[in-house]
Amino acid sequence: VQLQASGGGLVQAGGSLRLSCAAVGSIFSINDMGWYRQAPGKQRELVADITSGGTTKYAESVKGRFTISRDNAENTVYLQMNSLNPEDTAVYYCNAQVGGWGKAGYSETDYWGQGTLVTVSS
Repeated sequence: VQLQASGGGLVQAGGSLRLSCAAVGSIFSINDMGWYRQAPGKQRELVADITSGGTTKYAESVKGRFTISRDNAENTVYLQMNSLNPEDTAVYYCNAQVGGWGKAGYSETDYWGQGTLVTVSS
């Protein structure tokens, strides 16, 4: 399974970007999908998360500005980012909890995308 992220770039403060992340490979099911970010010198933090049923969770710093969504048929998660500010500058990583069946039965594995850089200029 691979997660292929896209959509990062350079934007001015107040602008918008949309990130996409598609899970490809042998997939039985995907439970939670999410976006994390890591700014220079800081730890990776959760930005937003969405369950397979559509329940969402956001970091306080992005509530009201970012919207997470997913297309279960396409195994894809999106992050619409509006009203961006320089504090949103970071590498954004997508994450997916992929379920599958093996010899030991059902298990879940965390997968990460390669990261996409978002830079917001003031």
